[in-house]
Amino acid sequence: MGYEENFTPEHELFRQTVETFCKEEIAPHALQWEQEGLFPREIFRKAGALGLFGINKGAKWGGSELDYWYTVAYVEALSHAQSAPVALALMVQSDMATPIIDAVGSDEVKAEFLAPAIAGEKIAALGVTEPDAGSDVASIRTTARSDGDDYVINGQKTFITNGTRADFITLAVRTGEAGYAGISFVVVPTDVKGFSVGRKLEKVGNRASDTAEVFFEDVRVPKRYRLGEENEGFLHIMTNFQGERLAGAISATAGMDLMIREAIAYGWERKAFDRPIVKFQVWRHKFAELMAAVEASRQLNYKAADLFDRGEPATKEISMAKLFAGDLAQRVAYECMQFHGGNGYMLEYPIARAWRDVRLITIGGGTSEIMKEIIAKCEGL
Repeated sequence: MGYEENFTPEHELFRQTVETFCKEEIAPHALQWEQEGLFPREIFRKAGALGLFGINKGAKWGGSELDYWYTVAYVEALSHAQSAPVALALMVQSDMATPIIDAVGSDEVKAEFLAPAIAGEKIAALGVTEPDAGSDVASIRTTARSDGDDYVINGQKTFITNGTRADFITLAVRTGEAGYAGISFVVVPTDVKGFSVGRKLEKVGNRASDTAEVFFEDVRVPKRYRLGEENEGFLHIMTNFQGERLAGAISATAGMDLMIREAIAYGWERKAFDRPIVKFQVWRHKFAELMAAVEASRQLNYKAADLFDRGEPATKEISMAKLFAGDLAQRVAYECMQFHGGNGYMLEYPIARAWRDVRLITIGGGTSEIMKEIIAKCEGL
């Protein structure tokens, strides 16, 4: 059985719903939002109304309790937004900041934070990375000191997507000893005293998505906002990373497929020396190579998704999928941009923005170098 057989007519109907939403509500405004450096909050509400934030989450909190193949269809369809930054912001809400709340949060926390996030009424952010702790998560320094029924939080996080306007942050903090054994997760509302946004960070790409550095100065939150048991947060980080990395690989692969299809369509219309430029052998062969590689990337994704959906160990397969998709995306974006000639260098063409945006996939959610280390360790090397 091929992995594609996991997509039922219901999956495909959902895919079409997301694709239509992207084409009608996001793609027409992608360049404008890129120039403005932000997109409207209303997009979160509309995505919530379509059920995009609760695909796998509990029905009690507004979720749909669907299988992971619905997430695959959702992430693939997001490529039609023609806006990687908007897609990223939505995936942070659906697949990065909220799954841990659904998995180990108390009913009280789910009612206060998860339910409105699924509805798109509250914006979520994930706070793990610090100035001196990126891929080395065990080195985080932001502390949560116990004080009666509260935690008092001090520290700094950076590269936080949705950070300038998040209503709450799913925050990794140090509650115990140094290293991986002393980390916990706690939900922090951003309207509490002592929380501040330092600045909105200026990025090379993904410019319509707000990315911030945030500070915590004696921020007090009740211990009931903790997710799971104290000092067991590192396990949740590693689990959460798997979904984030797989979504990144799926997103990158769908984006590559769209880049190639749109480049070919452009090549039929653009002529040189009295024939469509796509008919030149150098490009026909180039696209054939790229399409074969993208299909290989898709099958890696689907193998990892199949394991992930069934709850089987998938760390190696997900790391392979992200590594392969991330590196391939650089090549596909480069070649498709080159194919567009001078137009490819103009930001009004989606390929120009995509060329900048794909650099993130080899860095965010664990660098390609970290993926290689994980794969090597999984093989006992």
